[in-house]
This record gives sequence, structure tokens and C-alpha cells, in this order.
Amino acid sequence: MKELGILKTNVIFPHINGNLRITVEFVDMENCSSTHFILGNDYLIMYGVDLHNHKDRYFTILDNKHQIFAFLPFKRQIAVNKVVPVNLELERFKFEQLNEAEISLNLTDSHENELSSLLYDHKEAFSSDKEPLGAIIGHEVDIIINIERPYPPPLRRPAYPASPKSRESLEINSKELLNRGVIRNVSHNEEVGITTPVIVAWHNGKSRMDGDFRSLNTYTVPDRYPIPKIQIALTQISQALYITTIDFLKGFHQNLVKPRARKYLRIIVHCGLYEYLRMLFGIKNSPSHFQRMMNEIFTDELSEGWLIIYIDDIIVCSKTWEEHMNRLSRVLKKIQSVTLKISLNKCHFGFQELKELGHVVFGLSLGIDKNKVAAVLRKPMP
Repeated sequence: MKELGILKTNVIFPHINGNLRITVEFVDMENCSSTHFILGNDYLIMYGVDLHNHKDRYFTILDNKHQIFAFLPFKRQIAVNKVVPVNLELERFKFEQLNEAEISLNLTDSHENELSSLLYDHKEAFSSDKEPLGAIIGHEVDIIINIERPYPPPLRRPAYPASPKSRESLEINSKELLNRGVIRNVSHNEEVGITTPVIVAWHNGKSRMDGDFRSLNTYTVPDRYPIPKIQIALTQISQALYITTIDFLKGFHQNLVKPRARKYLRIIVHCGLYEYLRMLFGIKNSPSHFQRMMNEIFTDELSEGWLIIYIDDIIVCSKTWEEHMNRLSRVLKKIQSVTLKISLNKCHFGFQELKELGHVVFGLSLGIDKNKVAAVLRKPMP
């Protein structure tokens, strides 16, 4: 048999947690046809399929038993692409990682292939099971407090009481953070000054361990680096025809804490005493530090006016596809250079309209995300 070419088709596997979209390639062979067809038993039962196994082989369905389809001999040829070698590593990347991201359905096949190749070339910028968190180079976090020892009681607190369910959650979360290198055990012979209790936050059945750092924040010297105003920042997208958003996996956890400041980030739970090695959400200066760091990394791109950064959210906007690919490549190279890790399942590539930071961003204007104001809109007029 002789290869005629490759046929491509998009396949969607429906799932309650989100559809899986993949592109499947078939090699078309000359004078090759198949008379074998596989249906799962659940489909046979659900649709009442009858199998007619005589020489004409066809299927009927449901009560009226009309013929649905039959296998016919191969009689014609169709135009196909020339057979080309397949990059198996690229296909594996698309199947195992890239399917987590949202890619605009309005992109042409050539644009989508170009985007996939670009993301594959910078695959080290994306979080993976093997390397979930980055460790940003040259931007360690410092914490300065305005009080000396002996520390007051609000900074030396015991663990909060917890229910059996919360205790189990705390044990699971602390073990996970230990395995990821986010925290470490404080040994019995270390001097301990400040201890912060933790609470368990629940969302959609999942739990998160949060330190109650309100007392520490009270005594922390503030970092007054400005955070951009969202609406003003998003007006920069005017005239953009291609918009990509990038988010980092647990962005604050990718910032290492200076050794001298780690003693302030000790948490106490029923199962032990731990010290944070990486920055975390809830610390007074976390947003300011991250914003300053991102602005320093992307100084040139920000000055050119096509990049928007709001703490750990990045928006790339362009008027042309070629321009968009060049800009996205520049951003990914810098992200790789500082060993940040992107969360693909929070990324959107090549869209003309997006919901971002509570706003609907598209082409020539900026609107409010209706989901954010739904309660107000439903309220009756006084």
C-alpha cells in the first residue's frame, strides 16, 4: 500500500470537568478501506443498535429500525496533504500539557500550529508535575518589622483549635508544602520568637492552609510600591486584535524569602512548627514586592505599551498575528530566564475578547464583567 497523505480532524472528548480537545492525524492509504467499526456496549444499549451481519453489513437504530449507515467499498480518492514527518515530542506536549490552556477557536490552523510550536519551544516556562514551582533568581523577599524582642503576645500565639476534619486537612496541606519545599520543619533546638496560627479555608470542597498574619502585618514596615489601577491599565489594550493572558502557578510561592527574614514566617499547627522558605499570600508586602519585581523584569516591554502587568497577571496585546508571536516569544524568554513557572490552565492565547481582572476586554473598548455585578443588576429599583 502507498501513503497518499495525512488527514487532520479535531476531536472533542466531553467531560464534566472540561472538554479535552485534540487534533488527530490519519494517514490515508491508497485503495485501503475498513469494514470494522467499534461501538462500546453502553452506546449499543443506549441507542438500541441492531447489528446485521450479512454481506451488506449495516446498522439500524431505535424502534423504527431504519438504516443509519453502511460500509461501502472505497471508490474515490480525496485531496490530502503531502505526508510530512510528525514531531512526536511536540504532539506529546500538546496532548499532555497544552490541552489545559484555552486557545482561541477563531485562530486559523496555521496560526494555531505556529502558536503550539512557539509554546513548545518555551516549554521550560510552564509548570509540570516534575517541576511545579519556580524559584525566581535575584529577587529574594525581605521582611522588616518595627519592634524588638521580647515580642508582645500577639506575635507569640498558640495553634488555633481545629475540628477533626480541619486537623486532617492541616496535616495533608503541611505535608504537601514540605514536599514542594515551601516550608520546613523547625527543630527542637532552634530559638523560636514569633509564631502564627493557621486557619483552614474551604472552597468547592478543597482546603487551603492560611496563616493568620494580621498581627505580623501590624508590625511590618510597609513597602509602598504602587499597584496599577486595573481600569487605567486595561485601557492600553485599545485597538488590540490579539490578546493573550498569562498567570503563574502560586506566584508568591515562587519568591524565595531571605534567610534572615524566615524567622518571622513561622506557623504553628497541632502537628508541628514550620517555617516558610517562600513568600505567601496574606503577608503585608507580598503584592508590592511581586509588582516591583515584575516591573523590573519587563521594563522594556512595559515602556513599549503593549504589556500589562497586575501583580501576577500578564496581558500581551497586539494588532497583528506576527507581532503577537514576536511579543509572546519575548515574554516567555524572560519568564524562562528568571525561572518563573506558568500555570497553563489559567492561560488564554490569541483571543479577541477576554474576561480579565473583573472586566471584559475586547478590541476597541472595555466593559464590566456582568458576573461581577449580577447581584446589583438583579436588585429591584427602589
